[in-house]
Amino acid sequence: MNTLPGILITGANRGLGLEWARQYAEAGWQVIASCRHPEAADELKALAGRHPRLSVHRLDVTDGEQLRTLQLDLEGARIDVLLNNAGVYLDKFMDAFGGIDYDIWLRTFAVNTLGAVRVSEAFAGHLARSEKRLVVAISSHMGSIAEIGAPGNYAYRSSKAALNAAMKGLSHALAQHGIGVLLLHPGWVGTRMGGPDAMLTPAQSVRGMRALVDNFQMALNGRFFRYNGTEIPW
Repeated sequence: MNTLPGILITGANRGLGLEWARQYAEAGWQVIASCRHPEAADELKALAGRHPRLSVHRLDVTDGEQLRTLQLDLEGARIDVLLNNAGVYLDKFMDAFGGIDYDIWLRTFAVNTLGAVRVSEAFAGHLARSEKRLVVAISSHMGSIAEIGAPGNYAYRSSKAALNAAMKGLSHALAQHGIGVLLLHPGWVGTRMGGPDAMLTPAQSVRGMRALVDNFQMALNGRFFRYNGTEIPW
């Protein structure tokens, strides 16, 4: 059996996902980096070229067939941490009340909510056989109902609120198998989603979140934190 800890990352081709892959590869972990189009993931492939313990895999989190293929490919892999990072923000600046695009809303839910739960369900067995046994979901403070102070972003906000609710429920189910669940808000980060005016670099955000992952204890199971360790209300 592989003695090195392993992490499976979704949406690892750019932004936060790529930075998670970089930091865990540099820490000596086995990194299973997945994304929808690995053939176009130039930065991720370059990272894999520098780190032989990093492998790149195809996964669209909304595609059940791709998920089953990845399960088979990783049948004997060690996965200590499952990082549900894949997400979309399709309604940014374009969902004023009266002109909501419900197809975009459904697509957002399919990726941000159902995708994370689907992947968690598929790899729960791998996690149960590992040492760390942790599911991490990258959420957003925009999924906090208590922090909604303005209109708009209905699809994204509701998808992240639903993710939080689903993961809170999963935290009770998975605890029976010794698996923890941690919900994280990365902050406002300078990625394609966050934009050029963001306050944090991906490296800063991931360093903060990694500290929470590395120091996780079951007392934190099913709770929701900012990258800097402050807890977020539901």
